Amino acid sequence: MSAIRAYLKGLVEEAKSPATSFLPLDLLVPSPQPRKRFENLEALAESIREKGVLQPLLVRPLGDGRYAIVAGERRYRAARMAGLSEVPVRVVELSEKEARLLALVENLQREDLNPYEETVGVLALLSEDLGKPVEEVVGLLERMRKEKRGVAAQNVLGSPEARRVEEVFKALGRMTWESFVQARLPLLSLPEDLKAALEEGAIPYTAALELKKVKDEASRRALLEEARAGLSLRELKARVRAALKREKAPRPWPKEVAAKLARLDLEALPPEKRAVVDRKLKELEGLLAEISRILEA
Repeated sequence: MSAIRAYLKGLVEEAKSPATSFLPLDLLVPSPQPRKRFENLEALAESIREKGVLQPLLVRPLGDGRYAIVAGERRYRAARMAGLSEVPVRVVELSEKEARLLALVENLQREDLNPYEETVGVLALLSEDLGKPVEEVVGLLERMRKEKRGVAAQNVLGSPEARRVEEVFKALGRMTWESFVQARLPLLSLPEDLKAALEEGAIPYTAALELKKVKDEASRRALLEEARAGLSLRELKARVRAALKREKAPRPWPKEVAAKLARLDLEALPPEKRAVVDRKLKELEGLLAEISRILEA
């Protein structure tokens, strides 16, 4: 097993080890977490009232008598709601970087993780591991894919960074970096309405990618509601194709313009004049489409 896979596996196994002690909640300090949603806290709090905290929190000492929560903030919040004064913990000596890596790996093990959160989580893990901003990680992945497909000779696939990327994906065991670039990176540029629906778990990511093709906001909103209501992917694809066909259809001319065009004998024009008129008509169609989009916004 490679160094990175062994390292990540060791961190995760450490987190699963039995509790070493109990600590008062007042001594625990939540750390910045990759997780943004903490759902069903009341249900977890009720379970904790009945059975206690079954899985210990993973914490690391801060050196002032307090402990930073590395993994288990949801249990920490629910324990507070349940009225507990202390919780079982496993105290481990981790550097800040190791703690951030473990928190990111633990976040990716969640059962309720949706595709958008998973995408952001994987990029955050790569960013932390490579020591690069997320934007640079995305650029690296895209260059790797272009080289892999023979689109451009990037000379990046054999680099230490590319090998590191491959090792992280192997360690996670979820998907290859190629499928991640193809199916998941497009989720980053989703319109806000689709991103929100995906984060809520209201639609699958395949539906979000289909709906992304529809530029007309009113049409996309209507299709999004149908997707939320359970429209199958096959039906959604058919609706999207129809919407795209409507978007590409030429806009009807205003009556006054249509009347003037009807009086013109375009066929009788010399070729050079006909070419100029055709070009101007295309420009006019573009302006009309732009005006329509402004009025419909």
